[in-house]
Amino acid sequence: MAAVLCDVDGTLVDSTYLHTVCWWQALAEAGHRVLMTDIHAAVGMGADQLVPHLLGRAPDADEADSLADGHDRLFRPYWDRLQPTTGATEFVRACAEQQWSVVLVSSAGAEELGALRRAINADDAITAATSADDVATSKPAPDLVHRALDLVSSKPGDAVLVGDTVWDIQAASRAGVTCIALACGGTSANELLAAGAEAVYAHPAALLAELLSSPLARLG
Repeated sequence: MAAVLCDVDGTLVDSTYLHTVCWWQALAEAGHRVLMTDIHAAVGMGADQLVPHLLGRAPDADEADSLADGHDRLFRPYWDRLQPTTGATEFVRACAEQQWSVVLVSSAGAEELGALRRAINADDAITAATSADDVATSKPAPDLVHRALDLVSSKPGDAVLVGDTVWDIQAASRAGVTCIALACGGTSANELLAAGAEAVYAHPAALLAELLSSPLARLG
């Protein structure tokens, strides 16, 4: 079955910089000084990967949970104010109209993913979704991509992942799935191409404008 696997934060929802600030504050509250530019570059990983990446060491379980809980507490007040990225809702609906299964592939937890779905406002066009709660290891591990493929009985060659970070690209590559990248999460086109994205577009609206001449056209 042909499937479009969509990352959510930064790809379909304009939340990357909110996550950056919330992680910065959560880390600062715990006594860690981490530059926002480093945090922004790590957004897209799940908390299980992001925390040790930013600390430069493996935290114990209590410390990791405390930092993740701090981020979640700080991010939650934004839930009702989240907005889709440019053209995200229309892009999701257009993919469904092409008879492609749309699967959300998010490193967020299940409850947070619910808030992100409300921001996208296209649930009737979304076939399935998977979150960090469904796997042992989040992006850049391929677990979420494998899970997404299983949900719609799709093979790697019959799917394309649309994401906005190098972590999306790495996860897709490790699962044998082509990745299209969007620059609306704040990562440059050059970085995304260097990481292995097959093509880069500014935002979902730009990809939608070239939908049937993009790598998605291979899905038929």
